[in-house]
This record gives sequence, structure tokens and C-alpha cells, in this order.
Amino acid sequence: MDKVKIITHSGSFHTDDVFAVATAILTLPEGTDFEIIRTRDKDVIKTGDFVIDVGGEYESIRNRYDHHQPGGAGVRENGIPYASFGLVWKEYGEMVSGSAEIAKAIENKLVLYVDAIDNGITFETPNFEGLRAYTVSDYLYSYWNDDSTNVQAIDETFEKVVMTAKDILRREIDRAKRITEDGKIVEEIYNKAEDKRIIVLDKHYAWGRVLAEKPEPLMVVYPDTNGGPWRAKCVRSDPNSFVCRQLFPEDWAGKTGEELAKASGVEDALFCHNHRFTVSAKTKEGAIALAKLVLNS
Repeated sequence: MDKVKIITHSGSFHTDDVFAVATAILTLPEGTDFEIIRTRDKDVIKTGDFVIDVGGEYESIRNRYDHHQPGGAGVRENGIPYASFGLVWKEYGEMVSGSAEIAKAIENKLVLYVDAIDNGITFETPNFEGLRAYTVSDYLYSYWNDDSTNVQAIDETFEKVVMTAKDILRREIDRAKRITEDGKIVEEIYNKAEDKRIIVLDKHYAWGRVLAEKPEPLMVVYPDTNGGPWRAKCVRSDPNSFVCRQLFPEDWAGKTGEELAKASGVEDALFCHNHRFTVSAKTKEGAIALAKLVLNS
């Protein structure tokens, strides 16, 4: 069987084409022989099984995924135009991630950002002059060799970052699956809770999104990892912000051990964060007691 040809443009690479090619590879059955060809030669482009971010065509039935042609390749309802990553993901995201729900989660977390940046859309407003968040694009570009005359080195680097992007996608898909399953468990625990202001979990589940959508929860109590202490944490109305619905008392801030035990009256209290959004105790009962003190204050 001939190798599967995945063709994209030559020259410098961007996060868009890197992740689009990585997604195309994930569609192939395990063990499939493939090659990545970086070119702008029209005759070579015609031979591709996948043609990504080059060629001036968007036709998913033929696996043509470019967005540079006049008029682009479509715009989402939220106003973010499709780039090649988004086009390939729209076609194959559900297949490579296993469900529409997980594909949508990856779209929201990663694909939208990459497509926006590739189309010249600012994704975030900096809070501090001259500073911005370190992104997955920064990480991939750290592989870049400044010697733009060494075509072989650039192509080798591209293949290396594609494999990195493929690994990132696999990890994010697995993580999204865990978060989704955790969410179902947390939803069930919430529904059964008598006092929905404090939600007590038996494991460290991913709870932020689920509880943020509920009006009542103020605190969540759960065991830390590796058999560590129990933690009580403030619930946020928006899991993407740091604004809590209710903070722990000011006079607990930064206190540990006996000092916190004395301030709170809970003997096994261990720690309160300086910003008062989380505390810990040796036992579940201690963490619940600390959370209840906030409700009753």
C-alpha cells in the first residue's frame, strides 16, 4: 500500500498547520505509513491525500483544507473564521476524540484559539502593559531554527513539532474525557446533597465547571491527592476567573498549624492561603468544619 501523503506549505510554520497536520495523522489507523510533504508546487499538491493550509481549496470530501482563498473557508457563529486546524477538526474531531461532546470541548479549549490567532484576531486583552500569557504557540515556536535557508532543518523541525502537537491532542482528549466523567459524578453528588452550599466529594474530581453552573454551592470539600490532607475551597461563578463566591476570613490569611487552629477553632486545621480561597485540614471533618464556619459567619 502506498504511503498516505499529507501535504502542507513549505517555509515557516504556524500553530494552525502544525495542529491540522497532527489531526490528520490521528485519523489514520495505527501503523499506517504516511509522509509529510511541505511544498507549494501545484503539481505535487494535486497528489496529496490530505492537503492542508495550502492549495487554495476547501473541499472536505476531497480532504482539501485551505482557508487562504478569496472569501476564506467560513466563519463560526461566534465570529471566529475557520483556519486549517478548525476545518480539519470540524471534519474529523468527533472521529479522533470519540464523541461529539469531547470534540466540542477540544474545539472550545484549543481549536478556537489557534484559528483566531491564525486569522489575526486578538484572543485576550492584556492586563499588564507589555505582558501576555505564554501560549501553546510560544511552546511550538521554541523549536524554530532561525536559519531560514536550511530547508531540510525546517522540515525536520516541522515534523518534530507535529508529533508534539499530536501528543498534546491525545492528552487533551484524554483529559476532556476525564473531566466529562468527573462532571457526571459531581452532578450526582450535588443532586443528593442536603445542604448544597457545601459539596463534599469523596475524590479530587474536576468540579469547577459543574458547580459554577449551580446557584447554591459556596464551598467544596475534597481529599487532596496521594493521601494528603483534606481541602475546602471556594466555588467560583465562572471557572475561568479567580472571583470566588465567598472567601475565608481575613484573619485566617496565611496562617498555618497551631496559629490557624487557634484563629478558626478547628484543631486539625493546617493551612489557609494568603488570598483566602482555600484551606486544608488533616481530616474530612476538619475541612467541613472550616467550610461551615464561613457559612455561619
